Amino acid sequence: MNPSEPGIAQVARRMLSAKAEQFTESVIREMTRLAMKHSAVNLSQGFPDFAASAEIKEAARQAIADDINQYAITWGAKPLRDAIVEKFERTQGVRVDPEREITICCGSTEAMMSTMLAIINPGDEIVVFEPFYENYGPDAILSGATPRFVKLSPPDWSYDQKELAAAFGPHTKAIILNTPNNPTGKVFTRGELEFIRDLCVRWNAFCITDEIYEHILYDGAEHISMARIDGMRDRTIVINGMSKTYSVTGWRVGWAIAPPEPTAAIRKVHDFLTVGAAAPLQQAGAIALKSPQAYYDKLAIDYTVRRERLLKILTAAGFTVFKPYGAYYIMTDISGFGFPDDIAFAKFLVEKVGVAVVPGSSFYNDARDGAMQVRFTFCKKESTLAAAEERLSRLPEHMGNR
Repeated sequence: MNPSEPGIAQVARRMLSAKAEQFTESVIREMTRLAMKHSAVNLSQGFPDFAASAEIKEAARQAIADDINQYAITWGAKPLRDAIVEKFERTQGVRVDPEREITICCGSTEAMMSTMLAIINPGDEIVVFEPFYENYGPDAILSGATPRFVKLSPPDWSYDQKELAAAFGPHTKAIILNTPNNPTGKVFTRGELEFIRDLCVRWNAFCITDEIYEHILYDGAEHISMARIDGMRDRTIVINGMSKTYSVTGWRVGWAIAPPEPTAAIRKVHDFLTVGAAAPLQQAGAIALKSPQAYYDKLAIDYTVRRERLLKILTAAGFTVFKPYGAYYIMTDISGFGFPDDIAFAKFLVEKVGVAVVPGSSFYNDARDGAMQVRFTFCKKESTLAAAEERLSRLPEHMGNR
């Protein structure tokens, strides 16, 4: 057959998933590659460039030396599940069953995907706040859910109650809630959570709550898990992991806490997606989760210093900044720089100035809504932030030469 004959292209296209055509590669990970290509300071991807604690690293080395190198139980090694139970009860006052309500996954990303695949049926809708962590869109597509987007509005990233209520309906299966929030740094208040609770109860919906930044808080903000809100214990699926709290983003150890029925479904999906997370790192995780309160207090203090450092750098460089109260990102407004959109600005910044950021449009369903925003991260050591300061101080000079 002549490869140039009509129809060959159509046949080839049908060999690929239509779902995969509906989303692009990760913009965040792409910006990291561009940072490496242009030798730029990477303030795009949210991974710490400083060392994890010596105790946690030693725990991983010891687990390997102790030959904890074969499969753990599919839904997670018991020492880690027990440690999660203890920590969740200590920090949120909620007691869960390690045998029936916890699934250890390959990072919180897989925990979210396994959860979505476990609860979504054709025709189901999910409510998603935007700007949103970029994975939530592809999660909806891959699971078959129809997303209903609700805006968070700067500067405090609050939601409109009428808009949120209108997004719920008879087809709503769940709302995805990320608190503390990536990319905005918003920490949802008890009042906001209770309003969401009322909608979940009214429409018989789950709340899938991503709490990966639970210990990174500022200015007295409190992290409240939806699972501890009255009436939500049996409607909440908590997604969490080790990556951010313990500065081990490469370990890929996360988990889902859910009532027994959804947990049974999550475990089945997880089993056939990844079988299980790395056994020695689960063992180390069990030790990490038993860290004293002083560890978490110091974590918040250290990140407060980094936040103030980057806020000062960005303000001096001419950005309009939205101060975060949790997580380790700063959303900024770039409308004063005169670029047509966030993509053009991010490209200019990484190629000419030598600083990598994430275009704001990657956090919205409609790219136009984030066209004047970019996100910076400050989970970096002082030398990295100092290098960014030096380069951004020359931003006016580069602007004049473009």
